[in-house]
This record gives sequence, structure tokens and C-alpha cells, in this order.
Amino acid sequence: MKKPLYILGLSILLLASCKDKEAPLVDYVILKGNITNTNSNKILLTKELSTYADTLIVTANGAFLDTIKVPIGEYSFMVDNNKIKLYLEKEFNLKINADAKDFDNTISIVGKGELENNYLKFKKEQNSSFKVDADLLKLEENSFKEKINNHKTTLNNKLDKTEGLSYKFKAFQKKDNNYNYLLALSSYKNMHTRYVENKEFKLSKESLQELEQVTYYSDEDYKNHDGYKTLAILKLRNEIIKESKNSKYPVLAVAAKLQSEFIKNELLLQVKYVITHKVDMHQNSEPNFNMDEYYAKFKSIATDKELITQIEKQYKNLKLLDKGNPSPKFVDYENHAGGKTSLEDLKGKYVYIDVWATWCIPCIAEIPALKETEKAFHGKNIEFVSISLDSHNHYEKWKQMVVDKELGGIQLIADKEFDSDFMQDYVIRGIPHFILIDTEGNIVNAHAPRPSDPKLKEVLNSLL
Repeated sequence: MKKPLYILGLSILLLASCKDKEAPLVDYVILKGNITNTNSNKILLTKELSTYADTLIVTANGAFLDTIKVPIGEYSFMVDNNKIKLYLEKEFNLKINADAKDFDNTISIVGKGELENNYLKFKKEQNSSFKVDADLLKLEENSFKEKINNHKTTLNNKLDKTEGLSYKFKAFQKKDNNYNYLLALSSYKNMHTRYVENKEFKLSKESLQELEQVTYYSDEDYKNHDGYKTLAILKLRNEIIKESKNSKYPVLAVAAKLQSEFIKNELLLQVKYVITHKVDMHQNSEPNFNMDEYYAKFKSIATDKELITQIEKQYKNLKLLDKGNPSPKFVDYENHAGGKTSLEDLKGKYVYIDVWATWCIPCIAEIPALKETEKAFHGKNIEFVSISLDSHNHYEKWKQMVVDKELGGIQLIADKEFDSDFMQDYVIRGIPHFILIDTEGNIVNAHAPRPSDPKLKEVLNSLL
């Protein structure tokens, strides 16, 4: 007998009501556990090449508990100086215990998601015991490939034999293992000749084909696989070297050709400070560098708004450092000879400034030439000023080195290292850095020749 329509309708409503009362799917991850002997009160959770970062608070007895919403993928879990990778997806509920003083040997991961994360632990242990070192790179090609292929097989077999892992996780890890295999093969291609001193060595056609099959412009793989990212960077580096023969700014030329917007902006991010140093990557000199031209070309290629904002700010700061503009000033820097010294105190003389630090090997290498230059221009209307960027921890070392190396001129130490206003105003990102200022306190050259460059004496002779 057919049921009346109203009964069917009531049944449907009842089913719908039951469904509505079911617990919704959990869209977050639960992380909890205990980290003993930790010196920190927090755990940092980050995802590489993304803006994601979260802090998990650790109580006085080492316990932590948090619910977090994260996209599926691998994350860095860091406490003190310890770091592991965690694989997270919604509904995971993980308990992580470890002793911070013996982290790798004591860590345990249990709960929903433990299979995936214990595989990552296994993978880390296997990778730690398998090093692509000199001994391995000296092997003949077939023996080398057998070793790295056996390592990949060990990792993949663990995936296949672990019941309960999702197909997606297995596929991701196998792809990651293959990229690391190819990275090892790429290292062999580049390093074997050096280790065995055989200039005639060439990688077999089969191995070259394995490397050439990789497409180097996948945003997803670049973001999620370290092996792929390194392979892509090596490929781009080779293209930049080739482009340097034909292009004034080879990095920009290569970036302009990239189909991947993400990788293009990643490459540009690495050279955003190039205009500070007035030299493009793989170019060893600056005579042909034009900051305005470089800036315009950079902006025409970049598509990341934050990156463009950074380069615009940097460009505007650098334009203030053009020849003839008033120099930024330092005020009351401690003088090794006693008292305080400001740039204003030196007005009426030319000022050649050497920005350095005791830990900077290239800086130390310039000292003999600097002392010789000081001697050559002794009695002339110029002051030679050295400003150390040493931290408070190296203060005594700075004091002693000035004495031990018999450094002349005016020896000062900056108030806040690289964060000092003077360093920020001069957009100083690396040392040694040299500045030449005229008698009125105006900039002659914000990137003056270093003492070992014969051009310095030519410039000084033209002024004094």
C-alpha cells in the first residue's frame, strides 16, 4: 500500500532534523602535550613560504594545548633550538611529548594523525643517517645512483607498508622523496668532477634525462617541496649566469621570462637590495649600474604588492643619498679615545667613513690599505672615521682590536648596530661600507671606493 504523501513528507522532515543535529565536521587541529626541560614558554608553528605563524603557549610545567585552523600541509614545530616537521589537516588530534634536552630521542606523537607524523619522524631519522657527502660523491655513477635509489626505496616502502595512510599523503611524500633523489643526482653532476679530479667526466644520457624531465615552474611544488625548490633555484642560477653575457641586469632578465608569478617574486625578493649595493647578482662591478633604470625595470616585472612597496621605500631612501644632498647624521657615538663624537663635530673637513665590525673578515682585510691611505693623506683637510657595528657582547673585543691593530683616525662605535639611525638612513645592509662626505656635511659618495681600490686615492687627490 502506498504511504500517504503527508507521511512521506514527515519522514523527510525527520531525516533532515536528524541530519541537522549531527555534530559538524571539525575544521581545526588539536595540538597538546608536554615539553619538559624547556627554556621557553612558547612553541612556534610556521609554514615555509607562507605568512602563517602561530604561537602555542607552554605552561611552567611544560604543558601546552591549543586548537588551530591551518591549511593541509607540513609545518615547522619549534621549541628552544629543536625543530621537527608536522603534517597537519583538519580533525587531527595530536599529543606531542618530548624532553627539550634530548628532543629527537624522546619525542613521541600519538593520536589522530600519528601515522603521518611518525612517518615524518622516520623520514627525518633516515635522512640524518644518509648523507650525500664526499665519499658518496666519489663513487662511480651507477654505484652512486644505486645508493640514492635504495634510500628513496626505503622511504617509499615505509609508506606502502603503513596501513591507514591516505593516498594523498602517500602521493605527496613519494613526490617529495623523488625530488630529493633528483637533488642528490644534481649534486653528483655538479660535484663528482671536483672530488675525483676528472675533467672528462660527463653524466650519462639516462641521468641527464631524469633531471631534464623536471618542470621548474610549479608554484605548488616550489612552496611544498624543499628538494624541488632547491632544484629550481639551481636551474635559475644557471640561467642567470648564461644571461649575464647578454644582459645588463641578468636577474631581472631571467625573472621577466618566468611564467610563475610566485617564483618570479621569490627571485626578485632575493635581489630587492641590489640597488643598495649598485650591483646585480653575478655582476662584479658597478660602472654600468643605473639605479633609476634598475628600479623602473624591477617595478615593471614584480607583481607582489608588498615587494613593490618595499622597493619603493628603499628607492626613495636611496634617492636622498644622491651626491650633493645633506648627509644623514650620527650623534654622540662613543669615541675609543674618550668622550662622544657627532658628525657635526667634523664639519669643515672632508670625512671618509669606514663602517665595519670585528667579526667581519672583509672589513679586517681592508685595514692595512686604510692605514696606508690615512698615512698618505696625513695633515690634509680630511678625517678618517671608523664606525664599528659590534654588539654589546663584542664591545671589549672592539676596544682591544683598536689597540692591537693600532688603528688610527677616529674610532667610534654605533649605538644600535645595524639598527642605528645612521645605518638605516644610509640603507646599509652589508659591511664593509664606505662613505665620503664634504666639508659642508653633504654627500660626495654614499658608496665610496674602499681603501684597497686605487680609485679612492684618485678621488681624494681631486678634492684635497
